[in-house]
Amino acid sequence: MDTKPRLGRGLTSLLGEDVEPANRSRATLTFDQIEKNPHQARKAFDEDEINQLSESIRNHGVLQPLVVRAVGEHYELIAGERRLRAAQVAGLREVPVTIVNFDDQQVFEASLVENIQRSDLNPIEKAFGFKEYLDRYHVTQEQLANRLGMDRTSVSNLVNLLNLPEEVQTAVRQNQISLGHAKILKGLPNEKRQVELCKEIVMKGLSVKALELIVKQQKAEAEAHEAEKALQDVAPSYKTAHVQTIETELRQRFATRVEIKVKDKDRGQIVIAFDTNEDFERLVETLRR
Repeated sequence: MDTKPRLGRGLTSLLGEDVEPANRSRATLTFDQIEKNPHQARKAFDEDEINQLSESIRNHGVLQPLVVRAVGEHYELIAGERRLRAAQVAGLREVPVTIVNFDDQQVFEASLVENIQRSDLNPIEKAFGFKEYLDRYHVTQEQLANRLGMDRTSVSNLVNLLNLPEEVQTAVRQNQISLGHAKILKGLPNEKRQVELCKEIVMKGLSVKALELIVKQQKAEAEAHEAEKALQDVAPSYKTAHVQTIETELRQRFATRVEIKVKDKDRGQIVIAFDTNEDFERLVETLRR
């Protein structure tokens, strides 16, 4: 049975009532006594942010102790690398720490918790952290989600970003496109199209909603093309080139599936499809214009 504390409430729970006093202690350490965390998901630190934090440390000191564990004659940093860097910039010689008795897996988990709670850590860095943990400890996405206090879908969405082409991952990492954009691109089966649309997002500054509409329209056109081919196979004599041209124009106008069903020379139906209530309202509004 797993008796390790659940990390969903963050590091505070691990360093408070969830950790026995015998397993934690307070101390003050010099910088050369502290080694960096090899599981740190963050690879780049904003210099301006570090300088601002160092100014606060000069004025008020390090208000929240760093978290470390003993490894041989040194201590391994578990949480607080920003504070450590800022304290060095501020000219401090030592920093307050909380020493905990964590195993390797708990250290990795604590590092993930600290980073996923930071909104400025980009999704690709989080995804790599999750993937490394899953591969190292051979757990399922659901088990990791439970350990971190997240839902499985959130973990899955992040890890699946690593299936995107490198160019798209770079755009996410550099904040050129958002996580919302990346989720939509991930749903496209063609990598070439993923890259093309990613470049279009960056160049035109497309919103997530605009991208959704483009993808939906392209999907409707592809489905309509397949339906058109099927209808031509079944009853090619009923649908003239003129009717097919009108059908294509209507699909583009309504950004959805449109089919003109010709019964005979003067009879038929125009069928406009919708998949959601939002689609229905949009189509009604377009028809009313």
